[in-house]
Amino acid sequence: MELFGIWIAAFLTLCIYSFLYRDNPFYRFAEHLFVGVSLGYSIVLAIHQAFIPLAWQPLWAAVTGESPGGLIKLIPIAIGLFFLSALSPRHTWMIRYPTAILIGVGSGLAIPNFLRANIFEQTRGTIEPFSAISAGTLSGLGIFEAVLMVIGVVCTLTYFFFSVEHRGTVKWLSKVGIAFLMIGFGSAFGNTVMGRVALLIQRVDFLLNDWLGAIF
Repeated sequence: MELFGIWIAAFLTLCIYSFLYRDNPFYRFAEHLFVGVSLGYSIVLAIHQAFIPLAWQPLWAAVTGESPGGLIKLIPIAIGLFFLSALSPRHTWMIRYPTAILIGVGSGLAIPNFLRANIFEQTRGTIEPFSAISAGTLSGLGIFEAVLMVIGVVCTLTYFFFSVEHRGTVKWLSKVGIAFLMIGFGSAFGNTVMGRVALLIQRVDFLLNDWLGAIF
């Protein structure tokens, strides 16, 4: 079975790489298989980790009298069933209610987390090294990195500050901000390419050693 699994994995890998030549039935087969398996796995996962523990078990406990409070689950279940109204053109308007609740709750949860992670924590991370400098626990290269980070933050924010015309000092600061942006984008792109190349190396190593090595 292990050898059979290796052959299946090698076949699907070659099917995906066949797209480098052109679109073909082998690539489409592997693509559709991946989407189908992913969707099926997601459905089973949702049933076992969401529907059964959060809906079915509380309702069953309420019906059998073990936990009468489980009947409160009928409210979110009914709201969730409104999504099925999309199957009926006559009742498709009912999907607006669960969609509105989902977007509202999602926004309420996401906005504070976004502010904390991308504004408050970033501000704290920019200022925090200077408290270490004042305490004498940071010196040399650490001080240079802290100052460089502040310069990068100020110049980058200046580039996106459109309330005043970019000329004079603001113009030069925004140009320095562009340089920091390009360095950041270049690093992110290089990291992405490196990750993709690492995946390619892993697949080639699998084909050469695990698959062809098992044959020869």
